[in-house]
Amino acid sequence: MSLTKHMSDDGKLFTLKIRGKFDFNLVQAFRAAYAEVGDNNPNVVVDLRETDYMDSSALGMLLNMQKTIKGRVDNISIVNCKPQIKKILQISRFDKKFDIE
Repeated sequence: MSLTKHMSDDGKLFTLKIRGKFDFNLVQAFRAAYAEVGDNNPNVVVDLRETDYMDSSALGMLLNMQKTIKGRVDNISIVNCKPQIKKILQISRFDKKFDIE
């Protein structure tokens, strides 16, 4: 499991990529990563293309991120979800809180 982050050159897109398991072991790294989002209103993308597993702590981390940065960003999207991950997000009604692609 790993987490990588990237801010676009123009500062308008901040991407978090999670590889492997998205669980409690990523709490500190995930929090530190989104803490870097500034007040320049970027779009935030959480890319789950390489995420194989997600548990309830991951859902909590996403909610905490939204609560922490929602006034500083234009949009938060969760993208490239595998079918089982997308199903977890839909059952948890995260499609009402985030743009899920």
